[in-house]
Amino acid sequence: MNLIHIADTHLGLAAFSRLDPESGMNLREKQIYENFLKTIDEIIKQTPDALIHAGDLFDTVKPKTKAYTTVLEALERLHAAEIPLIIIAGNHSMVKTRYTTSPYEVLTYHKSAIKAAYKFRYEQVEIGDTVFHLIPNMLRPEDYRTAYDQIELSPDHNNVLVTHGLATQLKDKRLATVAEHELDGTILSDRFDYIALGHYHRQCQVTDNAWYSGSTEFLTYGEIADAKGGLIVDLGRRGVRHLELPKTPMADCGTIKCGGMHPGDVTAEIIARVEKAGLPRYAMAQVTLDGLAREHGKGIDTKELAGVREQLLDLKIRVRTEAEESPVPLQQDIRLIDYLQEFDAFIGKKGLSEKQRAYIAECGTEVLKTVMDEHRETAE
Repeated sequence: MNLIHIADTHLGLAAFSRLDPESGMNLREKQIYENFLKTIDEIIKQTPDALIHAGDLFDTVKPKTKAYTTVLEALERLHAAEIPLIIIAGNHSMVKTRYTTSPYEVLTYHKSAIKAAYKFRYEQVEIGDTVFHLIPNMLRPEDYRTAYDQIELSPDHNNVLVTHGLATQLKDKRLATVAEHELDGTILSDRFDYIALGHYHRQCQVTDNAWYSGSTEFLTYGEIADAKGGLIVDLGRRGVRHLELPKTPMADCGTIKCGGMHPGDVTAEIIARVEKAGLPRYAMAQVTLDGLAREHGKGIDTKELAGVREQLLDLKIRVRTEAEESPVPLQQDIRLIDYLQEFDAFIGKKGLSEKQRAYIAECGTEVLKTVMDEHRETAE
């Protein structure tokens, strides 16, 4: 069986302040919808036996109407191509109680061949010569083990596990987010022919048989160096290869050493770097300024940058000074802040005893998670 594995499409995500002049919709949101449908068309061209989506189809638990209609259009196209869809709920679009209607429930009424796991329990589906074992995002970390222990591998079929969370093997914890759970290494068992993972936005291999497909789009500037797209999985040959998929480009235009430069020259260099990148209209770009000091006065000339900004969806300018270990954005997007990490760093600077620090960390983290959960539940 040949599969295509994608995840983390985050339909409905809006970012930056630019609006589409025709629809009035947030332009980044519109790009993601359009690229998702182009992605479905590209997947159909590959004629897989099944499409796996390993979680976070939507960006919120209450998707926007346009997010729903985009997915329904995708289901129409998959149905016409006779390609079944296997999908699980991820932490972004998973309801927080068993008594709330899941956004995936609407999709199951579609006539297409869709198997959606979103009910806080292990489910399975057999398609052709393969059994798919589905563990969606769970309410508690221990629920993963309970679900996993219910799995009975088929001796005469391929066995594919589909789940969502952060593998303990990964040292990169950039995605420490609300409702995220770590996946015990024993869950990523070599007994499966393939393990399709969602949540981590960089495409990578975790074990011999376990892969993150990564997100299909660049969702934050922290992902600027990540591989994006999907994976083509040949279960017969145990082969996995990258599938390039439509996305809005995000380019790192490098670091400008500002020491001794005139402010006007810094501005001109930014423009030159962006133009040299040869980006299409409404792409995203990032430039880092190293050593921008007081002698630069007010710094770069924003009016001079207006021309390149007009051609881009967003231009992020980071400033690194000698006193800073890492660069920070001139204008920080609050959507990109990892509040749990910020809180941990904050209390780490307060000179507390180990006991005090542990107590405050535990209580404060719980409060933050509760507030962030409530915000996500009510977000439009």
